[in-house]
Amino acid sequence: MKIVVRDKGSLKVEVAAGEALEIVDGEGRPFGLGGRTVVSLCRCGQSESKPFCDGSHNRCGFDSVVVARDLPPPAAR
Repeated sequence: MKIVVRDKGSLKVEVAAGEALEIVDGEGRPFGLGGRTVVSLCRCGQSESKPFCDGSHNRCGFDSVVVARDLPPPAAR
C-alpha cells in the first residue's frame, strides 16, 4: 500500500494490483469501495463525502504542504 500526501489536497491511498483495499469506520464496518484500488481521503474536513475527498479543499482555501521526514523512535512503554 502507498499513501501520498498531496500538497493542498487529499491523501491518495493506493494498493498494488491483486491487493485488497479495505477502509473501515470506527466500529469496524467496511466501506463498500466497489473494487477500487485507489481512493482519496479528505484532509481539509470540508468534504460532504467524508472520509472521502470530494474536492472541497479547492473551494475552502485549504493550504497544507508536507515534506517527508523521519519520525523519532516510538517511546518505550
